[in-house]
Amino acid sequence: MLNVIQIVVPVFLIIALGWSIRRIGLVNDVFFQQTNKLVFYVCLPLLLIHKIGAADFAASFNFRLILATAGATGCCFFIAYLYGIRRGYPAPILGAFCQGSFRGNLAYIGLAIVYNGYGNAGLARAGILLGFLVPVLNFFAILALTLPGQRQCIMYGKIVRQMITNPLILSSLVGIFWSFFHLPIPIIMDRSLSIVSGMTLPLALLAIGGNFSMKRLRGDLRTAALATTMKLFVLPMVTAFFLFLLGVSGIDFAIGLLMAGAPAAVATYIMACQMGGDGKLAGTIVVMSTATSALSYTLLLLCLHPGASSM
Repeated sequence: MLNVIQIVVPVFLIIALGWSIRRIGLVNDVFFQQTNKLVFYVCLPLLLIHKIGAADFAASFNFRLILATAGATGCCFFIAYLYGIRRGYPAPILGAFCQGSFRGNLAYIGLAIVYNGYGNAGLARAGILLGFLVPVLNFFAILALTLPGQRQCIMYGKIVRQMITNPLILSSLVGIFWSFFHLPIPIIMDRSLSIVSGMTLPLALLAIGGNFSMKRLRGDLRTAALATTMKLFVLPMVTAFFLFLLGVSGIDFAIGLLMAGAPAAVATYIMACQMGGDGKLAGTIVVMSTATSALSYTLLLLCLHPGASSM
């Protein structure tokens, strides 16, 4: 149990620190908005390039892991979508509910939990998985927000541009290229990237805490709770089934589950507002799932390390 606590608690303490800093007024909201941009466009891409590029591609790449997590994501999308239709959710609610049920905060919280639990080796594997999984998540997120309204005019060109210019996808591809061809990293660049890598995850977690607001916890709490349950509990179970089915085991099995267990991404709120979804519901799902993920990650890690429960 102590091992699990040591993995989960530090991540959420940093998130709480970010929330506390904003609450006492040490910095303003603009600071956290700018920090979020800095992490997304600079720090996190450099971290992925460094960790993936320095890894042994043959040892870190697992196609079955990618296939299992992508398959589980698609499966949960259809479960959430069909359930929403059966319940008769209006299009904006259905889109937000469906997207919040499968799209997780892999880059910030998912990577942080994996790194705390499995170190650089786990981070490199999770980074490669992230590079392949982000386009899948974006595809189903757009589908979730466009299908309910039965929109015929979908700007596929804009969607493709958003995917191919996503800094997380681009940096993961650069790192994969570097790792695949065993290219050396010059020592000056390696040390510089090490410094940036060291500040990336703390800044990301501080930004999550700084942008965390209980004021968003409003509206249809029942629907938000259902989406949270699907995201934090159903998706990991479906992912575990796919991983077992494809014979994924060991550290890759753990990484697949931990990435699947990440709470709803902040991007779900942004996309819902931009594409006609229920922004209030999306924001509620983000807050509720982020708060609940401290418990769900603890339970998930206890399942991955059953011996911890007897310590």
